[in-house]
Amino acid sequence: MGIKEVFNLARVPSILMLGVVYITYVLIGGVIFWKLEGDLGTKDINLLLSHKKRVLATYTCLNQEGLEEVAQVVQDASKVGLSLKGNYTTDGFWKFTSSAVFAATVVTTIGYGNMSPSSTAGQIFCVFFALFGIPLNMVVLNRVGKYMLAIERNISDFLEGKTGRRKCTRFFVHLVSYLSGAVLFFVVPMIVFQQHEGWTFSQAIYYCFITLSTIGFGDFVADSNPDKTYPEWYSILMASWIFFGLAWLALLINHSIDILERLNTHCKQRWGGQKPEEESGTTEGDNPDTQLEEEDEIKKPPMSQ
Repeated sequence: MGIKEVFNLARVPSILMLGVVYITYVLIGGVIFWKLEGDLGTKDINLLLSHKKRVLATYTCLNQEGLEEVAQVVQDASKVGLSLKGNYTTDGFWKFTSSAVFAATVVTTIGYGNMSPSSTAGQIFCVFFALFGIPLNMVVLNRVGKYMLAIERNISDFLEGKTGRRKCTRFFVHLVSYLSGAVLFFVVPMIVFQQHEGWTFSQAIYYCFITLSTIGFGDFVADSNPDKTYPEWYSILMASWIFFGLAWLALLINHSIDILERLNTHCKQRWGGQKPEEESGTTEGDNPDTQLEEEDEIKKPPMSQ
């Protein structure tokens, strides 16, 4: 019995198969992270405990209770962006520029966690601000992504008219777009963060992806070191980079989703015995590129006489 017959006999619903693949993917990722980081985490804990013993032995006037108080001061200081290395007062996190960047991380759902409102009024406002800001952000990013896609389509149509090769031209335009976006939103920011934050290139590229994918662990946060003096344009550049980078990465993820859907359709047609006519989303008319034009036509208001 061949693979095609087994697939037909099983009749596994696609949603169930997709769920199995998803759970398997997450579990494999968990195992890999466990193997890569588990031993390092144990070593870090042992090193921290030995360092704690050395501090208590060196500063004999400091007992366990005093050490906990010092740790609490350090934790509170880091939460508000206060430097403990000098005898000077800083503005903390809640300056206008950093507050604007925080507002951007709220509506984009990045949520680093390095700063958060502590007052009751600030927490309540954050709830309503996010409640209306997140949908607004999604609408705006969706529109910006459509304009980016429209630019790609116009360039592709122009080159198709010159060359007469549709598939090769579209592939070339998408490839150039991906490479240009990677340089603009990953390589250039990586160099900027390496110079102004003192991170390694691997840490900077890691921060770029964690931010633009809205994962936002918060282990690396730009423009948040109280011991550094940042230029005035730094926060504005960061906000612009986050906004347009989110739109570009969302566009890239949508393309990846389209590729996976087409691959799933191809597998069904080959191993499941389904005809191409039975599957939607495989024709040129269902292409996300052409759907954008149809949506824009539908949303246009009627012309007044």
